[in-house]
Amino acid sequence: MDVETGESHADAPAAGTWASASVPVRNEPVQARAAQRIEALLDAAAAVVESHGIEHLTTALVAERAGASIGTVYRYFPDRVAVLIALAARNQERVRLAIERATLVEHETWLHAIDAMIDAMVEVCRTEPSFRTVRAGESLDLGPSTAEPTTRGINDDVERYLSQRWGLPFDDARREHLELSIGAVDAFISYAFLRDRDGDERYIALAHECARKHLFEAWDDPTEAAAA
Repeated sequence: MDVETGESHADAPAAGTWASASVPVRNEPVQARAAQRIEALLDAAAAVVESHGIEHLTTALVAERAGASIGTVYRYFPDRVAVLIALAARNQERVRLAIERATLVEHETWLHAIDAMIDAMVEVCRTEPSFRTVRAGESLDLGPSTAEPTTRGINDDVERYLSQRWGLPFDDARREHLELSIGAVDAFISYAFLRDRDGDERYIALAHECARKHLFEAWDDPTEAAAA
């Protein structure tokens, strides 16, 4: 796809097909076109990182992979660092969306819901190009930073869900246990994919186990209560 025109040369539909009746890209709102271009550039950056590694990512390679001019890349990203920061931010948002989708399913207990969230995080690692290396920005060496931990947003999302859906009480001690459980899960999943594209199941199992350990310090095991 040429992100400057919005046209896909390789996959262009033949004349007379249903696609020929679609609204031309040039008639779309400017903001929508810009969003599509940015997504295409980030898709290209993710593909470059996946195939060549972070250290070899350049704006020129992003432009080449996206089928765009270098000027188009610089219009949105002043340098390779800006590309990596934007890619990390998109990765983090996709993890949060995956977790949110897991909470929309009806679960038997809050513990089953937590297990589903962990499985959703694992699936993002398996399917999202560049996530194994860039992740949500933890691996980027961008110098001194006062930014909050990348899991902070996930902590807030999970606390809100557990409180509203399951009525679990929260105080400072319980919040700390939740923070430790999510941090441990993130670390174990990261290590699971360090050398294994599919994820080392041993470390994924440890992620579940460690989460349970910390969460059971905050709340009783709901599966035991159900069995009783």
